[in-house]
Amino acid sequence: MSKKTDNNLYTLVFAVIMVLVVGSVLAFFASSLKPNIDENKRVEKQQNILYALGVNDNDESNANFISSAVAGKKFEKYIKKQIVIQGDNITEDANAYLIDVKQQQTFAKEGKERKLPLFVGEKDGKILYVAPIYGKGLWDAIWGYVAMDENMIIQGAYFDHKGETPGLGANIKQRFFMDDFHGEHLLTDEGEFKGVTVAKGNNDPKNERKSDYKVDAIAGATITGNGVSAMIKSDLQLYVPYFKSLKN
Repeated sequence: MSKKTDNNLYTLVFAVIMVLVVGSVLAFFASSLKPNIDENKRVEKQQNILYALGVNDNDESNANFISSAVAGKKFEKYIKKQIVIQGDNITEDANAYLIDVKQQQTFAKEGKERKLPLFVGEKDGKILYVAPIYGKGLWDAIWGYVAMDENMIIQGAYFDHKGETPGLGANIKQRFFMDDFHGEHLLTDEGEFKGVTVAKGNNDPKNERKSDYKVDAIAGATITGNGVSAMIKSDLQLYVPYFKSLKN
């Protein structure tokens, strides 16, 4: 005579109970950890913005954020104003840095008017404007923050990725790549938006040409580089009307 535990019904019931138990445990931990996860994301965004502004703990060759313990105070110190641009409307919003840029891009594709967050900072007596950008790399999402002066000349940049290839596309978050953007012009002398292209064969290893709208590509990371070029052009050109308004 077969044991009760050999019965198919017993196996099914046992499996269902285990799924419910494990699911409940995972849901409990997810719910419990959510405040910490949200807080970490909030602090990381502040660190990203500050990095682009030039407030970081970089050493001679490595890119380093300021400590998360002081990120909030530094953010309040250096970011003087957060604004949201939506069509012709410009409003101040102390939580503009929490706006989901990817979601806003989706809204734009649906024909809705997207919100453009912009962070007005001051460092070393100079007013800078930091804008978030978001795009697609080889394998997954890439994003960044670009600091500009009133003439849309880049003063700093931070890039990151979700799943680019280590040693290749993942190098967009290395200093040797990000530092190249400093001083690059986004506009022509006539005010036309050109962006910055991550270009192979640029032949400017020391990045001395700042008005050619190009930086050197990363070897073996063509598609990721193209993604950086695309998100700079597609997102930053949306801010041109605001920067032109600064001249009026």
